[in-house]
Amino acid sequence: MGYFGVVGGDRRQLYAARSLEKRGWNVLLAGWEQGEGTEGLHQVSLEEVGRQCENVLLPLPVTRDGLMLHAPFSQAPIPLGDGFARLLSRCRVFVGMAEKLQATSSLWQQIPLLDYAAREEMALGNAFLTAEGAIALAVEKTPGGLWGSRCLVTGFGRIGKALCLDLRGMGAQVACCARKPWDLTAIRALGCKALTYEEMDGPYSVIFNTVPAPVLGERALSRQSEGTVLLELASAPGGIDREAARRWNVPVIDAPSLPGKYSPKASGELIVEAVYHMLHEERRNLQ
Repeated sequence: MGYFGVVGGDRRQLYAARSLEKRGWNVLLAGWEQGEGTEGLHQVSLEEVGRQCENVLLPLPVTRDGLMLHAPFSQAPIPLGDGFARLLSRCRVFVGMAEKLQATSSLWQQIPLLDYAAREEMALGNAFLTAEGAIALAVEKTPGGLWGSRCLVTGFGRIGKALCLDLRGMGAQVACCARKPWDLTAIRALGCKALTYEEMDGPYSVIFNTVPAPVLGERALSRQSEGTVLLELASAPGGIDREAARRWNVPVIDAPSLPGKYSPKASGELIVEAVYHMLHEERRNLQ
């Protein structure tokens, strides 16, 4: 089937490489010199990936700081910029959060760039895996367990919905905050307590924030107990007033990239499925 380069990333990328290999691709792995579990995979230089591969898979997120490729298992940092773009200029590049890569070089305007993170099937699957990871983390941090406990979810997007479903299934007493009237109705339909942000009460054993805008401030945090665990699932800047949380002794746990930590195999396979859907759509459009 040809050569598929897999560059950088966490364990999701490694499982994606295995999945591509099972589908018949010759996989070339780069940026994994210090990683474990790479046995049997062909590790090469980034230059070799650019020379041999028609398709290249970059990680999700492609960068954390806007300067370097997200490649925690690489022997050396991989700088993003014109040089990196030139190396992959002849490739079809699949990437998570393409806008972050495009910001590193104007050359990406001339290179085929496909964002698998923007796919609805990827976003939905990733939401359920994020919810599973968040619950696993909450169980680790909550000595009383979640069954029968009071849990609050802020936000009713994909991750918020998944959390409500999973927590209810575990027997937790679930409340969820949302703004839209139809979301409040949907929350009640799931058997959860629906709250506006003005109605937010407490105390709760665990609060899961999914909103990347200020929603948990002085008023809400003052109603929690010292044993409340607050998980920040939203992207920066998040939705929690950190100073208020410190004043009220509510510990905040940042929980980014949970699928990569708790379910890398399932997440890697989700990425490959999204990549395959994009390849099939491209072929259909060419017919």
